[in-house]
Amino acid sequence: MAIDQVRAYLKAFGADGRILEFPVSSATVALAAQALGCEEARIAKTLSFAQGDGCMLIVAAGDAKVDNAKFKARFAMKAKMLSPDDAQRLVGHAVGGVCPFGVNAGVPVYLDESLRRFETVFPACGSTNSAIELTLEELERFSRAEGWVDVCKGWREA
Repeated sequence: MAIDQVRAYLKAFGADGRILEFPVSSATVALAAQALGCEEARIAKTLSFAQGDGCMLIVAAGDAKVDNAKFKARFAMKAKMLSPDDAQRLVGHAVGGVCPFGVNAGVPVYLDESLRRFETVFPACGSTNSAIELTLEELERFSRAEGWVDVCKGWREA
């Protein structure tokens, strides 16, 4: 099970005991926010995109949406989300529990600027009913992120 994979992965950082498991689903941003009692924006959703024969992950704030023009300008390709089957196969986690921890080898992770508004955020932990509260520094370190990108819209105040 992917949550066990994530738990083993986070153990190397001493954070495995911080995983929260819920008696209800946290498979969507709205459900995760409800389970945690926080605003949807603080849910760090992990989006999986096709990249050649493989994939890449973008972790973004729960209220952010991918801006296709920004994505194409940054990565020189169209943003194409993976199907649930491809996400499971290429990332190693099923949709609803996709997270940037314990993913298959060679999957690059990027963090979107939309997360920088918060001191802590809540990414999933490999299952449809889990999360962990992390500082941005922890998220960056634990995910082994390639870096920060600005590829989302809809989250900045006008």
